[in-house]
Amino acid sequence: QVQLVESGGGLVQAGGSLRLSCAASGRTFSNYAMGWFRQAPGKEREFVAAITWSGGSTTYAESVKGRFAISRDNAKNTVYLQMNSLKPEDTAVYYCARGRGPGTIRNEYDYWGQGTQVTVSS
Repeated sequence: QVQLVESGGGLVQAGGSLRLSCAASGRTFSNYAMGWFRQAPGKEREFVAAITWSGGSTTYAESVKGRFAISRDNAKNTVYLQMNSLKPEDTAVYYCARGRGPGTIRNEYDYWGQGTQVTVSS
């Protein structure tokens, strides 16, 4: 059984930064791509960023490109999302997920964390 636990969310002013972490249980973490998604109230869950199993390739949503950076530490079974220049429209619950590839589609991911709230004030 795989468990994913996000942390690092909180309240930040526009223009600020946050770093989200996602700790994974199990010994197969390094075999899988990982992704971050987010869901704002009343909206569909949307893709944010993804990274291959090795960390050698990343993919970003256009809305966060140049502001967010995904990375991973396979020795610590952890994936990170560094969020800079935050905007009020980044406010959402952020989820990490394990995927078969660094895709942008929800059904490519099989295990999900419980989410961490990010609120950006204007």
